[in-house]
Amino acid sequence: MNTFREHQVTHRDRMSGKAILLNLVNEEPLSIFIQGKPYSVVLRTPGDEIAQVAGFCLYEGIIDTLDDFISIAFSDENDTNTVMVSLKSSRLNKITRLIEKRGFVSQTSSGIFGKELANDVLQNISPAADDFKIEIEPALECLENLVEHQPLRGKTLATHGAALCSLEFEILSSAEDVGRHNAVDKAIGRLFLDNKLEKAAVLLLSSRTSYDLIQKAARAKISIVLSISRPTLLAVKLASQLNLTLACLAKGAGLYIFTGEQRFGK
Repeated sequence: MNTFREHQVTHRDRMSGKAILLNLVNEEPLSIFIQGKPYSVVLRTPGDEIAQVAGFCLYEGIIDTLDDFISIAFSDENDTNTVMVSLKSSRLNKITRLIEKRGFVSQTSSGIFGKELANDVLQNISPAADDFKIEIEPALECLENLVEHQPLRGKTLATHGAALCSLEFEILSSAEDVGRHNAVDKAIGRLFLDNKLEKAAVLLLSSRTSYDLIQKAARAKISIVLSISRPTLLAVKLASQLNLTLACLAKGAGLYIFTGEQRFGK
């Protein structure tokens, strides 16, 4: 699995230039097939493809539970760039419209997709409940230490990280990828495949929070999203609509809390 490769570059300053080797993160296309037909192609860092596709399918509403899958596997044991998803007929009958619509919409590592698909995703999301509280200190500590769960970033300085935590801020799953959305899909997919997703309450992000990352969290029934960078305005609006807690690191110290402040204890 080639997550990164050395690449020769020229380092120049005002006085001279020299050849050096830098680690560059790898990026390759991953093809996702549903019922033997092409559904989507995403660009990702190789690794955790099955978990990524599981998280991707959960987010898009292709499946709701593990029982909806007949199988999820590589097309060939030597080809990790194609994942085949087979669904039970009972599930397939419920998502026929979604599958047909996806024929002219493509997802990328930047999370760009059709507006109609976004609306379909939202129809499958219920607002989060206010049945727990968290403390700000452990939340800050986990967010500030997220980089410790990004070994590939340490080598390449080019990956995004995502981690899922319990209410006690125990790290349950973490992933990194050249794409923000891929990292989230991988982290969610790992827990989903292990039947442990219900233990996750907090999503940590090394990047900004965009509206589609809020959708991914909500589909996974994760009520709190904490990020290093500030969210987009649309992400804040969507988080408010879905009753999610959304916050990011504040300049200097603490958190900027955009929505769902009620979940933080005093």
